Amino acid sequence: MEEVLLRLKELLFPLIAAVAVLSVDVNIAIVRVDARCTADGAACPVCVTYSNQVHGSYLRFPADVPSGGRRVVLQLKVRRFNCGNSDGARRTFVEQIPGLTRRHSQRTERLRSTLASVGLALAGRAGARIAGVLGVSISRSTVLRHDLVDRQAARRGQGSGGAVHRPVAEPALCSR
Repeated sequence: MEEVLLRLKELLFPLIAAVAVLSVDVNIAIVRVDARCTADGAACPVCVTYSNQVHGSYLRFPADVPSGGRRVVLQLKVRRFNCGNSDGARRTFVEQIPGLTRRHSQRTERLRSTLASVGLALAGRAGARIAGVLGVSISRSTVLRHDLVDRQAARRGQGSGGAVHRPVAEPALCSR
């Protein structure tokens, strides 16, 4: 059984070393993958102090790219750590798995980049329709939001992933 889970981990997360697959449940519509982070600790995102003192843990359910026409949902157990820096702005923080999760995100990085590519190529309704064909249920406004984030990040030279919470309207040009 251990060998099967190791192979599933290699198949599902080939470039992410810090994840252990605990189980996989497949039904007609959804593939649920139970996983957890295997790192000993994490660095605080504010002060970058490394900590391995666990404050608690909880489950996250980020959506991932579809597999075999089925939605993939991770049941990811993440830990909250106590920050070792007593002068820091935060007392606790949650571990993030590079290449898989980011703060407050309901999608994995793979799904975010897929949706951003669809949004960049097609935008709006057409992007939402193609995402539906790919097995991802998404609204046209969400596709546009992903597209906007990528365009703004590219303008700033950051690559994908800038944090934008609402679209910024371009100033209207008046002709008199």
